[in-house]
Amino acid sequence: MLRFLFVLMCLLHTMLGVMGAVTPKPILVNGTYINPELGKYHARLRSIARSCLEIKEKHGATQDGMYILTTESGSYYQTFCDMTTAGGGWTLVASVHENNINGKCSFGDRWSSQQGNDQSLPEGEASWANTATFGTAEGSTSDDYKNPGYYDISAQDVSVWHVPNNEQLKKWTSSAILRYHTESQFLKEHGGNLYHVFKKYPVRFGAGQCKSDMGPSSTVVYDTGDKDSTSNLYGPSVRDEFESGFITFRVFNTDHSAMAMCSGVKPSGCNTQHYCIGGGGFFAQPEQCGDFTALDLKETFKQPTESAVLLFYR
Repeated sequence: MLRFLFVLMCLLHTMLGVMGAVTPKPILVNGTYINPELGKYHARLRSIARSCLEIKEKHGATQDGMYILTTESGSYYQTFCDMTTAGGGWTLVASVHENNINGKCSFGDRWSSQQGNDQSLPEGEASWANTATFGTAEGSTSDDYKNPGYYDISAQDVSVWHVPNNEQLKKWTSSAILRYHTESQFLKEHGGNLYHVFKKYPVRFGAGQCKSDMGPSSTVVYDTGDKDSTSNLYGPSVRDEFESGFITFRVFNTDHSAMAMCSGVKPSGCNTQHYCIGGGGFFAQPEQCGDFTALDLKETFKQPTESAVLLFYR
């Protein structure tokens, strides 16, 4: 056995002598990656940060895709970063997806209630103002999604994408029926994220009334679509109830039911259930209950009801 080991070591020594030392090929020349794609990959590995904006500013990342972020407490999570729209640095923090337009506050309605239209639950799941998380970033167009960045990131603006249900991540940008962002820094005035917005303006049945108790509103800049295409997503009978080119949070309808977000519009009327989404756990009219409230009641065309609403911070 010893003789065998000695012979094997001699053979290995001889082979190494013949082959010579293995010299790794350089990957950098004057500080620049020879293979740009390798450079992008390395940037992702070394650029764990609190937000996509921090990654962009500190490491110059320019590629849209999945990145790993960390919370203030040190928890890690993966999400999608939009590094190109309007200068980039947008972090995907949530998506609102309607899995059953006919289900009213039923299973899957994580942004309203999965426990039915229950008057004893005026805030429902309270997902707009709590630290519960669910879903996956890549599955955002197929299920509800909420990551720790929703309440952990301190941001100034939001970006919203309406992407057809079940669309693959690589096609989100090209397939979106509507994309816009704010530049007013309104989040900075309300605690830095939507978690704080909804702490200040609870999505709770009976907590206010139409018009007089509306939450913050901001003008938007369109990246896909415009004011007219936004208006045309809704039926003619409600188009005179809002102004396009805005995003608005926490509004009420005639019945004092609360909606969390009016995407692309600022209400001027009281039938907000037909063009706003989200809500508490109780609606005076049961048919309005659900993540997409009453978008299906002949006042909205199929495109918005069959698309997920993706929310980003910057």
